[in-house]
Amino acid sequence: MIHRFDILVIGSGIAGLSYALKMSQYGSVAVITKKDKAESNTNYAQGGVAAVMSIVDSFDLHVRDTLATGQGISHRDAVEIMVREGPVRLRELISVGARFTQKDGSLDLGREGGHSANRIVHADDLTGREIERALLDAVAERGNVRIFENHVAVELITQHHVSRFREIPRDELQCWGAYVFNTREQRVDAFLARAVMLCTGGAGQVYLHTTNPLIATGDGVAMAYRAGARIANMEFIQFHPTTLFDSGSPSFLISEAVRGFGGILKLQNGQEFMDHYDARKSLAPRDIVAYAIDAELKKRGEEYVLLDLRHLPADEVRGHFPHIYSTCLNRYKIDITAEPIPVVPAAHYSCGGVMVDVDGRTSVKGLFAAGEVSMTGVHGANRLASNSLLEALVFSERAVPVSAEFCRLQESPLPPVQEWDDSGTLNAEEWILVSHNRREIQQVMWDYVGIVRSTLRLQRAARRVELVRNEVEDFYKRTKVTDALIELRNIALCADLIIRSAMDRKESRGLHRTTDYRQQDDSRFLKDTILS
Repeated sequence: MIHRFDILVIGSGIAGLSYALKMSQYGSVAVITKKDKAESNTNYAQGGVAAVMSIVDSFDLHVRDTLATGQGISHRDAVEIMVREGPVRLRELISVGARFTQKDGSLDLGREGGHSANRIVHADDLTGREIERALLDAVAERGNVRIFENHVAVELITQHHVSRFREIPRDELQCWGAYVFNTREQRVDAFLARAVMLCTGGAGQVYLHTTNPLIATGDGVAMAYRAGARIANMEFIQFHPTTLFDSGSPSFLISEAVRGFGGILKLQNGQEFMDHYDARKSLAPRDIVAYAIDAELKKRGEEYVLLDLRHLPADEVRGHFPHIYSTCLNRYKIDITAEPIPVVPAAHYSCGGVMVDVDGRTSVKGLFAAGEVSMTGVHGANRLASNSLLEALVFSERAVPVSAEFCRLQESPLPPVQEWDDSGTLNAEEWILVSHNRREIQQVMWDYVGIVRSTLRLQRAARRVELVRNEVEDFYKRTKVTDALIELRNIALCADLIIRSAMDRKESRGLHRTTDYRQQDDSRFLKDTILS
């Protein structure tokens, strides 16, 4: 089956829904999403949106904090755009129905690690869920936006699917849609469009322990790379320092805001330790805190550290963090007002992704990207807390007029595409063997490409992931697709991109720390790591 729309949006998080809502005034919009329309990394975001909303804050301070956290390779132009346009985008979000926590008639502004002022706009400790609700309600009122749930993108449609026998120069590559697997009908359809927006989120499921939902398998990065787009900075994987120990998959997140509220990190013997790593102690940026916890655990042979809130007023803790409090109490039998929380780091956010300019353009014509799947240059070597939702809001908006104009200038009809060839057969017994590769990749990445790396570990990871990738690719070419196979293929490719990028960066900077190159090397590596 072939579907035709003016705009195709892949992903239904904050970037995808914001973009779809505004693009609906220019034409018909299809939004495809892997599971339920509300299932996304946005929905799991607890902390909030960082924005300058107070007279005691300033754009310059927010820019400075972001650049300092990015450790030299953030793009200043992108950072300044995000910071200066952020408050306007946030007010728009409020105007479409997002309800944020108030205090004395104004926004209750929290504070998180790396920020020099209170600027975190939040909805209690479930900010992402509230934003997702408001955007879904707003999109539902637009008649020319159609959401396709339980649809998994397989491949982007480019000239390779039209001009089978002609070599395509890289600067002529253009995207006209995507092949999409309908999981309910068990078939692959073609979605054709004049512009395609990738908003597929992150790749946390590449790792064994992650805060990301099961759908965060790096699909957008993998598809864009296979289509010929440039990918950048995949070595910078942010590990959230405080997830609840032994809480399953995905790991239950204990928000950065808990430390911003006054929570203190301690060893199991009750001793504070962050003062040995940074003057800001428990309010240091995430890369420093995650590294410190990892180092202490390895030094002591222990499985977790403690996040202590017992010195804070119990009623205020319950009032500020109702979701965290109730989940810890009811599901894990931990009263966070009376006992310390056992926490460990887990993979949380990808600072790299599909390389875009400040208007969301990728290196492939007609293909745009926003949100965690993209690399705008804002985050550099490490993301400042709560800048992710802000980045998604600002740069999905900036892509609207540019992609609308791109659509308007496309005079020729959409090209005919090849039918999807699913003549292969599914060998159930072989699939059982191949499916174990997902766990193997996650274990390899956790063991060898985690918070601290080395050349030897990366080389070992590269060999093992290459072997798995070859097995998966061979199986993919011989069989009918399934959603599990699509995800496994993308996880394998993203793991390879992360490893290759990490091997290229022979220094330690931000989220990439290696025991073989312990210092920053600005003479050679004050730049992005680009793959294509």
